[in-house]
This record gives sequence, structure tokens and C-alpha cells, in this order.
Amino acid sequence: MNYWLMKSEPCTFGLSHLQQAPHQTSFWDGVRNYQARNFMRDNMKLGDLAFFYHSNCQTPGIVAIIEIDKTAYPDATAWDPNSKYYDPKSTLENPRWVGVDVRLKQAFSNPISLAALRQQPALDTMLILRRGNRLSITPVTPLEWETVLTLQTEVL
Repeated sequence: MNYWLMKSEPCTFGLSHLQQAPHQTSFWDGVRNYQARNFMRDNMKLGDLAFFYHSNCQTPGIVAIIEIDKTAYPDATAWDPNSKYYDPKSTLENPRWVGVDVRLKQAFSNPISLAALRQQPALDTMLILRRGNRLSITPVTPLEWETVLTLQTEVL
């Protein structure tokens, strides 16, 4: 099993959106970074787990655990000229962008803030904590995963 951190702005697609989706499952669209796309396309497997991270908000942090419910397939928003994710270079024959389906596994009653993550020495190498990291999808090591889970139980 692989572990991931998937970032989204709560006003664009937040935990509340996922909670209201049918079967609490949704397509994770709009990824327009090649490295993040490659993680989804090449490395994400059915059943992998990810931390759902709210970014660009008053208190950035991890708000839930989500599960990969369907592996990578073309992101149709790239073909929609009315979408903010439109990419005229992406075609049906050669799709440039992909997404995955995610399903809510566990919402946290108390989010784990970015500040709380930064206080953990075991998370020093976690990609979300690196200065300048802007990737919306990053791998998480098993040690980082377990460390974050202990933080979640501490805040309850």
C-alpha cells in the first residue's frame, strides 16, 4: 500500500464537498502539474490511502483520510473550454491529464494543522513541510503516516 497527501482549497473542493458527494466518493480533477499527475497515473493503486489536506485557508491542515477508489483515468475538464482546467493540448486520443476517484474513509473532528505537523521531528522530511513545495499530491512514508495518525488521536 502507498500513502499520499492530497491538497485542495476548501472553497474549490473541500471535505464538505466530498461528504455531500454520492457515496462520499468523487473524481479528483484539476491537477495540472506533471509530477503530481505522474504520481496519480503511475503510482496510485486501488485502496491506497491519502491524507486530505486543506490549503490556502485560515488554518491549513489535514482534515480527513481518503481512499483511492478508482485508479487514474482521463480528466475530462481538460477538454472543456469553459473549465478553468481547460488545456487545448489535451485530446481524447492523447489525454494529457488524469485524475482518480477518492472516497472518504474518516473525517477528523479536529483537523491537524500545518503548525502541529511542523512541530514533529519525525515529519522533518515530509514533502508538505518543505519550503516552496507546491505539489497538490505528494507521497507520504509509512513512518510519516503513522506519526500523523498519532497526532490525530491526540487532538480528539
